Amino acid sequence: MSKTPVVFIHGLWIHSSAWAPWLELFAEHGYAPSAPGWPGDADTAAETRAAADALDDVGIEQICHHYADYIDTLDAKPIVVGHSFGGLIAQELLANDLVIAAVAIDPAPIKGVKTLPFSQLRAGFPVLGNPANRKRTVSLTAKQFRYSFGNAISQEESDALFEAWAIPGPGRPLFEDATANFSRNSPARVDTHRAVRGPLLLTSGGEDHTVPKAVTLEVAKMYEDSPGSVTEYHEFPGRGHSLTIDSGWRDVAEVALAWLATQKLEVAAAAAQ
Repeated sequence: MSKTPVVFIHGLWIHSSAWAPWLELFAEHGYAPSAPGWPGDADTAAETRAAADALDDVGIEQICHHYADYIDTLDAKPIVVGHSFGGLIAQELLANDLVIAAVAIDPAPIKGVKTLPFSQLRAGFPVLGNPANRKRTVSLTAKQFRYSFGNAISQEESDALFEAWAIPGPGRPLFEDATANFSRNSPARVDTHRAVRGPLLLTSGGEDHTVPKAVTLEVAKMYEDSPGSVTEYHEFPGRGHSLTIDSGWRDVAEVALAWLATQKLEVAAAAAQ
């Protein structure tokens, strides 16, 4: 029987190679994992920093198409695991029946979310504070990274993660997300009312500044009128937005693995070949 593919999708400001420990762990559990970067990402964080212009004006729709094209090359429909904006992309792929299940970790808000905590505004200000950033790529400083990602870990660990994995990010997705509720055809729109789709796990870090748990709880509520499909929520108390890459990443990964094991998805993946 073929191994079930798992596609990992990173969010803004973190290179896809940060998923390396997850790939190893999921492979040990019998999956076939991969972590392709966003369109414009280079092979390493350092190379991406050196060629940041390649990410200019990359938006949500382009990222979705990029991953849809990648999924089309696989032997079976995959599971998708996304963090931050990757969590939003994961939900779009699930809603369009391109994947068999999705884990959205601290996902960027989808269209319809009205909750806007101050910490979320502050985390997005390095981009949203300048309208010219919509079409260009923006880097975080170590201090900004500490607030947005590393607030629940030590300064030393936050700085180490910044040096290892931080990359410039296109401003366009943040502007598209911030204006989603005012745009009829927003690329941040996700159909939360599908009668039939694969199961979805939404998770939140209790101390996340970038995507506070109130935002993810509102997203979970938007799925309540989709009774034909599984939607579950899990909270990681005391964890910030760095929860997929910091020293506690395994706790998050093991929750995802345990949840996926209860969904009996391997058969569904094999049937899709």
